[in-house]
Amino acid sequence: MSEFLSLLAPLASRSVFGPVPGAALGLLLAVVLGNGSATGQEAAAAKDDDWQAAYTTQTFTDAEGHEHAYRLRFPDGFKEGEAKKYPLVLLLHGAGERGADNEAQLKHGAIEFGRPDRQAKYPSFVLVPQVPTGQRWAEVDWSLPSGVGSALEEDSPSFAAALGMIKKWVDGNRVDPNRIYVTGLSMGGYGTWYAGGAHRDLFAAIAPICGGGDPAWAPRYAGLPIWNFHGTEDKAVPISRSQEMVEALRKADQRPEAIYTVYDGAGHDVWTETYRRDDFFEWLFSQKRAPR
Repeated sequence: MSEFLSLLAPLASRSVFGPVPGAALGLLLAVVLGNGSATGQEAAAAKDDDWQAAYTTQTFTDAEGHEHAYRLRFPDGFKEGEAKKYPLVLLLHGAGERGADNEAQLKHGAIEFGRPDRQAKYPSFVLVPQVPTGQRWAEVDWSLPSGVGSALEEDSPSFAAALGMIKKWVDGNRVDPNRIYVTGLSMGGYGTWYAGGAHRDLFAAIAPICGGGDPAWAPRYAGLPIWNFHGTEDKAVPISRSQEMVEALRKADQRPEAIYTVYDGAGHDVWTETYRRDDFFEWLFSQKRAPR
C-alpha cells in the first residue's frame, strides 16, 4: 500500500487509472462595459447577480412535513410542458456553506455549471441543496487519515432530502433518469462518495473532490464512472482519503476504471480548478446510465 501511495504524490493533474484527461483550461471572463454610468466593477457585480438569480428558489416538503429550501437552475432553453428531458447535476457544497440562508451553497461551482457556454453545450438542471449548520451530507469524521470502518447504512437527513428533491423533478417528467450526476467538494466530496456507494442505481456518474469514503464499499461502485480529485498538500482532508478509495477500486477491478487526478502542490481548494476544466464537463455529460 505504501509503495502505491508513494507513486501518486508527484503526479499533477494526471489520470492514474483510465484515460489521461486534457489540460485544464482557464475560465474565460467577459468584461461587460456599461453606458458610462457604471464602472467595470459594478458591471461585473451585475453579471454575478444575473447568474445567481438564475438559480431559482425552491422548496421540498418531506414525508414528515419538514420544508427544505434549495436552489435549482433550469436548463437554458427549457420550456414548460415540452417532451424533452434534461440531465440533472446534484451539486453538494462544503462545510463552510452550511446554514439556512439558501444562498451560501452557491459559492463554489454553481457559477461554472450555469455559465452560458456550458449551458449552451450541456443544457441541464443544476440542483443545489443546503445542509443546516451542524449537520453533514454523510455523518463521518473528515479528519481521520483513513475511512476504513466508516461506512453508513442510512442517509443523513440532508441527503435524504436531496434525494427527495431529485425524485420530485424526475417524477415531473423533466429530468432524464439515466443522466443524473453528483459532484461535491470537501464535505460534499464525502457526500459524493456516499451517494455513489449507497445509491449507485440512481447516478450515471460521480465526481468527488477532496473527499473520502470507506474502502470496503469498493464493490458497490461497480459499473459507475468515477473521476476523483485531490491536492497533495491538502491539510483539511488528507489525500490518503482519496488514495485509499482509488486503491480499493483498483483491487476490486473497477469497471469502468476510475480516473484519479492529483494536483501536485495544491491545498484543499482544488474544486476551483476542477470546475473550470472543459474536459471535466465533457466527461461528465457524456456518461449515461443503462436504462432500468
